[in-house]
Amino acid sequence: MKHEDHSIFYAIREIIIQSRQRVFRMANSALLETYWHIGKIIVEDEQEGSSKARYGKATLKNLASRLTLEFGKGYDESNLRNIRTFYKAFPIRDALRHELSWTHYRILSRLDSEHKRNYYMEETITGSWNSRELQRQINSMAFERVVKQLPKTDTLHSIQHYIKDPYIFEFLGLPSDNKNTEKTIESAIIDH
Repeated sequence: MKHEDHSIFYAIREIIIQSRQRVFRMANSALLETYWHIGKIIVEDEQEGSSKARYGKATLKNLASRLTLEFGKGYDESNLRNIRTFYKAFPIRDALRHELSWTHYRILSRLDSEHKRNYYMEETITGSWNSRELQRQINSMAFERVVKQLPKTDTLHSIQHYIKDPYIFEFLGLPSDNKNTEKTIESAIIDH
């Protein structure tokens, strides 16, 4: 291949890659917005103007059947529950971060506090975590470890000031809830 052909190939390759990334971002944004609006409608229907939802209605089941017939399996009852949970966890549409995928949001929606969701959301974006890494960080209780190290007077907003490079040494068999000394970590690395 001639040098000119080589450079033309890479120029075209870069254009295609950037175009695909734009399409993915646009599709992801549209999906998140669609699911947010669907969640809002479901929650408002369940609550019928009251602050608490009424239970016992078969709305989700019936809705899932009809939507699945028309649009496919992405609207089964399980996913509609995920969509409802997503809306409840993120009720402000403009606060959604489009850098995150639906899978990220499904994981974040399950967290029991807004502080945890915000912490993991920011860390996911900053660290470019995929959904597996996000789940691993949640499972290893990264948020709880950071909060435990904060002085009592600090707020969760100042967490970033205390994080340097949080290392997780679960593969070494070290407990994640204890402070490990450099010597302990070094010994574990040598042993493993």
